[in-house]
Amino acid sequence: MSTTQPLLYNENESRYFDRELSWLSFNERVLWQAKSDANPVGEKLRFISISASNLDEFLMVRLAGMYQLQMRGYHRMPETDAQISGLLEAIEAKVTYLLSEQQKAEKQVLSQLAEHQCNICDVSDLSADQLSWLEEWYAKNLLPLLSPTTIDPRHPFPFIQNKGQGLLIEMTNHQKKAQKVVILLPLNSPRFIALPAENNSPHDALKFVPAETAIMAFLDKIYPGFTVKQSGMFRLLRDSDVEIDDEAADLVSQFESALRKRRRGNVVSLIVSEGLSKSSRNFLKSQFNLGDTQIFVSSGLVGAGDLSEIVSRLPSALLYSEYTPRFPQRIVDFKGDCFAAIRNKDIIVHHPYESFDVVVRFLEQAARDPDVLAIRQTLYRTSPQSPIAKALVEAAENGKTVMALIELKARFDEENNIQLARMLERAGAQVAYGIADLKVHSKLTHITRRENGQLSSYVHCGTGNYHPITAKIYTDLSFFTCDEKLCSEIWQVFNFLTSYVPPKKLSKIVMSPTHTIDWLYGAIDTEIKNAEQGLPAHIWIKTNAIVDRRVIDRLYEVSNAGVKIDLCVRGICCLRPQIKGLSENIRVWSIIGRFLEHGRIYAFANGDTLGKSKTKVFIGSADLMPRNLYRRVEVLVPLENRTVRKQVLSQVLRALDLDKKNSWDLQPDGAYTKLEASEDLLLSAHDYFMQNPSLSGQGSLAPKTTDNK
Repeated sequence: MSTTQPLLYNENESRYFDRELSWLSFNERVLWQAKSDANPVGEKLRFISISASNLDEFLMVRLAGMYQLQMRGYHRMPETDAQISGLLEAIEAKVTYLLSEQQKAEKQVLSQLAEHQCNICDVSDLSADQLSWLEEWYAKNLLPLLSPTTIDPRHPFPFIQNKGQGLLIEMTNHQKKAQKVVILLPLNSPRFIALPAENNSPHDALKFVPAETAIMAFLDKIYPGFTVKQSGMFRLLRDSDVEIDDEAADLVSQFESALRKRRRGNVVSLIVSEGLSKSSRNFLKSQFNLGDTQIFVSSGLVGAGDLSEIVSRLPSALLYSEYTPRFPQRIVDFKGDCFAAIRNKDIIVHHPYESFDVVVRFLEQAARDPDVLAIRQTLYRTSPQSPIAKALVEAAENGKTVMALIELKARFDEENNIQLARMLERAGAQVAYGIADLKVHSKLTHITRRENGQLSSYVHCGTGNYHPITAKIYTDLSFFTCDEKLCSEIWQVFNFLTSYVPPKKLSKIVMSPTHTIDWLYGAIDTEIKNAEQGLPAHIWIKTNAIVDRRVIDRLYEVSNAGVKIDLCVRGICCLRPQIKGLSENIRVWSIIGRFLEHGRIYAFANGDTLGKSKTKVFIGSADLMPRNLYRRVEVLVPLENRTVRKQVLSQVLRALDLDKKNSWDLQPDGAYTKLEASEDLLLSAHDYFMQNPSLSGQGSLAPKTTDNK
């Protein structure tokens, strides 16, 4: 049994787990993947890189926000009333623990990689020929990019932008005078230099030299005759939150200005290598005006997120076996005609097990079809280079009405989205940027097509972003329908996004911020009433986070009413399960594995056994967080087609329920426990979905007994 650190140490300490500590617990579960022998060694290295990048984002956004509150005179967190000073102390201790565990995992994984002839080398590990090659490569490819700074009254400490990292070197010159030197690693150059294989090396041998190692090895090319006393790496993170005036006349220009300021935000944390002297640490501390708790010492690689560079170079034998997503046979049966397949019956596609290409083809067909008149789409995270963007450009250039709702406030994708907006505008598309004070997070496409002299509509509703790259690793659902009522209500959502006139009455879909919370409470109350009447009562929710305390309190109430509640929560969970008299009927588990669980599913038994015909099931992109319920435009859509419902309720929910290979069960004290048993005895939902085609997409390949009505 594997167990993470608890979040509480007193049974009656609180009704809720802290949001920030719960997120750090999620990253602890991600990091655990680097320790699991169930994963190939190359994937272990990938999980170290992912956990390091996750931690960077936490420090730049969440921890930075707490420091901002302190600076503004707050003593307690606005939403939870937690004492900020005490919470910061707990967070900083947890971050220190995670960095320590990351370094242990890194050391172990690099040792395992060495057994497969993959090494991160020091110059002492290189042959004379390799050292000569490295020197030549350095002189041509790295040295011209360096701007060393010798610190003196005429050369103050250089500005270092967010995620900047480099060397701090203490040396003496020819007159034995002590000097400090800063050499920043260029952001546009690889962190790891791949050495060419030697004739006597194994065919698949890989050797890498960190850029900082090469700089120190050939320092005499910059400082000839100087003597190095000591040196070490440092890396800093800055406050990366972006403040925007939504009433600005030119929102794009405002964002461009804010993104430039992000690079110069207040320093949040500093990570230094173990070899850096105490005097050098104090020097950096004073330069960045940091407290002792904001400085973290690393015995491993400073900037472990950069290890992703090595992962991309590893042989396939050290990674997960390659997986090729299936293309839905339903589309193939209709000779690739997405509209004909959707007219025949609703379709749901389960990514990444089923190819995201079906979404791309849907849009490409719309762009080229002369009968398609208009395309409306929300874009949260994608890129100007994606086939989705290219299809919208082609549609606009073909004279179709294209309306793209681009969310500029998608954190860390703002620059991509600005470029995308300008590209679409040049092609003739209409571009909108959402609504003041509301982030548009829903994933929707609405297509209007002329058929038999009348206008018909087709809709795609997704739980994930229109991003072909992340669609290969995120588990999401794509729902296609031409249901007239549902299409009409999705059109009303787009009308709201451009006209600011909210839909007054929605009978099928659920929309935040206007409807979701009332709908959710209504569905919960129905389950309570059914339990009181002795009818089956069951709530099953899959989400990325449960934070909203009002919702949590309602779920506690439901539990006390005897309703069974299953919560599959990948990341943050502030709800405490399995507490007698509070939440004893609530089970919470988190699935962490090969793919990132991302889809959201809301299912309510509605007076019969969960999964039967009465069950209400909705999908969307909304988590149970205040921002999703009250400050974002979110859409949940009902699944009403029998085959689509059967796929989600009998396949997806069932496999996630039974998964014991990737599942972590949340305990009352906030610790997560994971079973350790023979791999043959544990079911993995990810493996199951890779091996078994979904019901909705089987088409002509479906068994004769499958209900295809």
